Amino acid sequence: MYSLLSNLKIKVSDGLFQIDPSTSNLGKKIILNSVEMIAELGFEKFTFKKLGELIGSPEASIYRYFKSKNQLLSYLVSWYWGWMEYRLVFETTNISSPDIRLEKSIALVASNTKSNLFIEGIEIKKLHQIIISESVKSYLTKDVDKANKKGAFYNYKQFVERISKIIKEINPDYQYPQMLLTTIIEGAHLQVFFGEHLPRLTNKQKSTDYISKFYINLALQSIKSNL
Repeated sequence: MYSLLSNLKIKVSDGLFQIDPSTSNLGKKIILNSVEMIAELGFEKFTFKKLGELIGSPEASIYRYFKSKNQLLSYLVSWYWGWMEYRLVFETTNISSPDIRLEKSIALVASNTKSNLFIEGIEIKKLHQIIISESVKSYLTKDVDKANKKGAFYNYKQFVERISKIIKEINPDYQYPQMLLTTIIEGAHLQVFFGEHLPRLTNKQKSTDYISKFYINLALQSIKSNL
């Protein structure tokens, strides 16, 4: 599957960049090296000055592509959810049972990426690390409404909407599909983080799928509670 997806062009809203970074070698260097640097340093310590020094380009040239590091983070988060939607489609196509499709969908968002997979040159493992630890900073800001109008969360909303339709297949009367899914997604990210850094705040087990099993059970009990 991933060999087929490796040549994908992930669509990101035009409002998330000044110049599309995928259209030039410098833009691609900015994206690839920002993923490396944010994963290594954390978003707070990441700066365009440090990035410019790393890629051998003036800081001002990076600002031609992104007006701020927050816009760059929003770009990376949006790209990630665009990629996840492609994965979701591939992994649930031709599966007739909505229960199984939902289980696969939840397993997709609740698993910790271990493999060294590269899409458009981006190392997915490191990007996933950024999503887990930094993605909330792209929307827990005072400018969230402005960012939303520029399409910052379009790919995330599309991903949630696609799984919401599966939930409605299982129970058309279920009233909280988006609430359930965002709770699962954000909660799963926290549980992955806790498992790696604060294990007393979770129930870490030897099995690598303990988080997805918990959320699959939680989701199905909630969805089917009034069937």
